Amino acid sequence: MPADGQASSGYLVETDSARLLLDCGPGVATALSAVSDATDLDGVVISHLHADHCYDLLPIGKSLLSATLEFPGGPAPLLRSLRRIPLFVPAGATEVFTRWAALFPVTTMPLLDKAFERAFDVREYQSGDRFDLGDATIDLHELRHVLPNCGIRIESGGAILAYTGDTGMTDAAVKLAADADLLLAEATLNAPDVTGHGHLSALDAGTIATRAGAHSLALTHFASGDGSWLENLRATAASAFDGPIRLVRGGERVSVGGMRSGG
Repeated sequence: MPADGQASSGYLVETDSARLLLDCGPGVATALSAVSDATDLDGVVISHLHADHCYDLLPIGKSLLSATLEFPGGPAPLLRSLRRIPLFVPAGATEVFTRWAALFPVTTMPLLDKAFERAFDVREYQSGDRFDLGDATIDLHELRHVLPNCGIRIESGGAILAYTGDTGMTDAAVKLAADADLLLAEATLNAPDVTGHGHLSALDAGTIATRAGAHSLALTHFASGDGSWLENLRATAASAFDGPIRLVRGGERVSVGGMRSGG
């Protein structure tokens, strides 16, 4: 959940010729506006349909639409030509998003209710899909969560970033992170998950990084912002992984081989 002035899940990945947003939770629209215009995005990839990973798609979509409105003198605005941003979402999301947008109608400007029809090019994906955006190749790996969740693997310029989204411990996460320059892994829990909901502990994340041969590990998606709690997560991950480990902070920029990513 948003805490301490930081947004929920959202990561901006920049390669030589692509700018990608991975997940888009509450607060991400504001955080993104501090470093980039949403119109500069080349694509958005959503790992799963929990609110802390997708809720700010609607405000971003509305801001994209409003930036293209013209008022030529009459009461009804016109929509200038708009480059629709590819939005990759789990199967079934299109219907969910359409119903969601309809809950908040702008009756005087119905164009602003068309974020998922006019601002985004919504593309539903399946586990195992692969596609290119600019110089980046994206692979989607089904992991283990209470809702369908795909980990996102990005390769560009010889560098590999692997992002878990939300998942429990699973061999599929090792495949996702194989030989990654950076594994961006959730570390929601301070002990392994026994509920079946599907979350990682720091020990799980470190174990996956070691088994996958990842070069470095970044922990994210924390259940608490308490400093001692976070340092305990780092220490626990280090008991299973002897490579570099960082705790993700909102707004920080991290180099991943030839790529850069920011939380």
